[in-house]
Amino acid sequence: MKKISLVLIICFLTAIYGVQAWAKAKPKVLVFSKTAAFHHKSIAVGVPAIIKLGQENSFDVDTTTNSEKFTADNLKQYAAVVFLSTTGDVLNDAQQTAFEQYVKAGGGFVGVHAATDTEYDWPWYGKLVGAYFKSHPKQQEATLNVVDRSFIATKHLPETWKRWDEWYNYKWIADDLHVLIKIDEKSYTGGENGDNHPMSWYHEFDGGRSFYTELGHTDESYTDPLYLKHLLGGIQYAIGKKK
Repeated sequence: MKKISLVLIICFLTAIYGVQAWAKAKPKVLVFSKTAAFHHKSIAVGVPAIIKLGQENSFDVDTTTNSEKFTADNLKQYAAVVFLSTTGDVLNDAQQTAFEQYVKAGGGFVGVHAATDTEYDWPWYGKLVGAYFKSHPKQQEATLNVVDRSFIATKHLPETWKRWDEWYNYKWIADDLHVLIKIDEKSYTGGENGDNHPMSWYHEFDGGRSFYTELGHTDESYTDPLYLKHLLGGIQYAIGKKK
């Protein structure tokens, strides 16, 4: 009887430990940075910066440029997928289908900078990321207006934020976006979207959560505390955190 009791106690403790370990399991994020057109050199500093954000904020980070990682079985382990300055046609038809299924099942998406310069022939992706790149003037300082400072990715930002970056114009912008940041076209030269020129936004889309920030072209972005906290908030939203 004593042996049976001991076995039961061990099984009970093992089960409790397993539940606790599961409860403490950290969410995992996949950073995807494949480029089929222009390659941003800031990817080289952006990837380790996101890994560090994960280490400091309790989520694990895998990184890849291999589109073959986009299978249903592989994607289901991730709470969110970050497209870090991807460009061009980066996924084939089967990989696109797997990613659509992932988002429809509740997966999160984060697009950074050139993520809007990606997959022009895949309308679903355009709706997910929220806009398509058209052009940009030379890099310069501009004034950003943070129009929603209640969101997890912008609550730390000043109402007006001056910074140096590469500022995109868009050929198309979705109409269901919750805009967080707009750029003041009077503060720099080369803007082509007028008063409605968003730089960051989020929305729920097709079962999942999508966040995009145009910021992040420059290497210096990935050592800028304001930008890094902005990016972190977007990742946390995509993972499922609300505040």
